[in-house]
Amino acid sequence: MNSLLFTIISFVAALGILITVHEFGHFWVARRLGIKVLRFSIGFGPALWSRTGKTDATEYVVAAIPLGGYVKMLDEREGEVAEDELSRSFNRQSLAVRTAVVAAGPFFNFLFAIFAYWLVFVSGDVGTRPVIGEVAPTSIAAQAGFQIEDEILGVAGRDTGTWESVVYALLSESAGSEDVLLRVRDARGSEIERRLPVGKLAEVMEEGDFIGSVGLKVRRPILPAVVGELVAGESAQRSGLQSGDLVLSVAGKPVSDWGKFVDYVRKHPDQAAEITLERVGQVMAMQLQIGRRTHGEEVIGRIGAGVMVPEGLFDQYRAEVKLGPFAAVGASVTKTWDMSVFMLRMIGRMVTGKASIDNLGGPISIAQTAGKSASIGAVYFLKFLAIVSISLGVLNLLPVPVLDGGHLLFFLVEAVKGSPLSEQAQMLGQKMGLMALLLLMGLAFYVDISRLLG
Repeated sequence: MNSLLFTIISFVAALGILITVHEFGHFWVARRLGIKVLRFSIGFGPALWSRTGKTDATEYVVAAIPLGGYVKMLDEREGEVAEDELSRSFNRQSLAVRTAVVAAGPFFNFLFAIFAYWLVFVSGDVGTRPVIGEVAPTSIAAQAGFQIEDEILGVAGRDTGTWESVVYALLSESAGSEDVLLRVRDARGSEIERRLPVGKLAEVMEEGDFIGSVGLKVRRPILPAVVGELVAGESAQRSGLQSGDLVLSVAGKPVSDWGKFVDYVRKHPDQAAEITLERVGQVMAMQLQIGRRTHGEEVIGRIGAGVMVPEGLFDQYRAEVKLGPFAAVGASVTKTWDMSVFMLRMIGRMVTGKASIDNLGGPISIAQTAGKSASIGAVYFLKFLAIVSISLGVLNLLPVPVLDGGHLLFFLVEAVKGSPLSEQAQMLGQKMGLMALLLLMGLAFYVDISRLLG
């Protein structure tokens, strides 16, 4: 329950920040260009809080449904406007001014992403070193000559200090048209190049686990099966396990690491198992009674024991990318640009059927990711906010009526033909855009629910 509550709070906080940024872009530019703003609302529906500005008479609102927001400007198309305020009406502004106001929302989303990435790079982006721990036989990576212990230093000319940056770079390049060159340091310390064919990368975009389908797994620490903290009253303690015990075998099968032990426990709820362990240099046998817990609709085994992590084990697997304030500006702009281009390419591939719709993420996926990233730490939550902010910026610029990009499309038509589209044409476009948006939202919910149900 606490986990669910934390996820909901993280989700609402993330949406609140990003919606405020987007709407503030429209609001700030409109005010600076002399347009009167009637209402600045975060959320839709009944107002939970509202205040009217003393100097500007703008109504500031926080509403009950936190799935969007809006800035309502003075506009003759929406009501009668006093003659002395006609010059401050949105519809009376030049095409350039109206374009600037509409484009400001997505632009502020990109600015926020740059700022978030800047904070990440300045504070230090911590991740896993991009050293390969496993290469799947007959995979694309194996055919390209990748070997265990290869460290990926760069992808397509960009340095990759962490495994996360390698994954994003490969995802981005897979949507391109040229083979991807990776700069690699092999186990002997020699720097070489390996080439991944973009055609084959595009094929595995259909797979849910993209990087696994490429055939690469990052090297991760192997945790010995040494019992650490025990939960009082649970089956591990009741069976007689003690902190520091090294599990050697379970049900007659050798246990090479903690993961193997956990796998066995999870698959055998409410069962007893004979285990062999080493305690203070002595080998002994013990009967372990495995408990149970419900994980969604699945029942899994549980014993209430944690692993003992050797001191310094993770140091050799840890990478940190930390930049100075000025270098971080360029890096964050590049990162934002790369992610924006990647998202556009992915949208194009999904529209043309070249990428699976499983890549879509709706509110449920966003909420889950918000909770997970916030629970890990501030840096991860900032990176999550940056990615979602870029997504909002890119999606809002799509030429779909109802979205900012749809309004910009109308303005482009107006610039070409010398006069605005008729109200009937605009209304028809708005209806079609709304239908497309509802279909997209329905599809995203469907993918989310399908993912939850496995």
